[in-house]
Amino acid sequence: MSELQRKMAEHGFESNDDYEYPVQVMLQQNADRIRCLMVEGPSERRKTAFANALANALDFPKILYHDFTQQHPPQPEMTLPPSQDELGRSETPVEAIDQVISEACAFSEGTDTILILDQLQAADFREHLRLYHFLQNAQWSYRDACYYANPQYLVVVLISEEPLFHSLQKCSFRVWVSATSENMPLFKPQDFGLQDDAAPMMAQLASLFEALGSTPTRSEYAHILHDIHQHARTVRALCHSLYGWTEGIAHEHLISKKIQPELRKTMQAIEEYLSEDAIEIGEIPLPK
Repeated sequence: MSELQRKMAEHGFESNDDYEYPVQVMLQQNADRIRCLMVEGPSERRKTAFANALANALDFPKILYHDFTQQHPPQPEMTLPPSQDELGRSETPVEAIDQVISEACAFSEGTDTILILDQLQAADFREHLRLYHFLQNAQWSYRDACYYANPQYLVVVLISEEPLFHSLQKCSFRVWVSATSENMPLFKPQDFGLQDDAAPMMAQLASLFEALGSTPTRSEYAHILHDIHQHARTVRALCHSLYGWTEGIAHEHLISKKIQPELRKTMQAIEEYLSEDAIEIGEIPLPK
């Protein structure tokens, strides 16, 4: 597990997939324009979890977030003073997108700042154009005000459930975040404090997960092993543990006739493992 994987897991995004390479490629771009990461993948909030965990894992002092579908965004860290026209009339309130980008510009003057713009498909196309020009020239304008970002200290993350404006895509580095991990680790008994006699049972578990099209993370697998040692004594109980702990398992697929033979084989392997005279069933250390 890379350092980035470990730190992202600490901040709520655990994956068998290592994103260190694409993140470093994005970060090491020339700072002549704002670096931008476009997070793509299935339409779930996993992309949002990825972006927030990444921002925290990179230890950016300032993390700003805006969701275009959020009708009542939280109060900003910086409040722009109310303005009046030449006749003393108060102008309309500042739009949330203008507020958050002006904040990002201000913080980026001397502080590493990451700006996450989520659910961009809900934004007006004109906002896509404004964002494209902002990424190109680090300048954001609204009304009579103009704000400048320092590309050396600012990173923008874009998340959308639909294809973005072509020019906006071209100035971003894309990363794919799957609904579940794509990489299946080769877990060994020693990884969880078990003896070699657990290997046949774990091999059958691997076969079951392959049939399910699912790849559990280390903590998910540890939970399942704990249940096998302490609770799961029937196929139904095993199904509850598999579904309960493993992200991405479709319930309909898990209980389908197609999976039943693998479930029975797995339960048999578990029974043979637990019935070994030499085995000492102890506590599987659960992830914190």
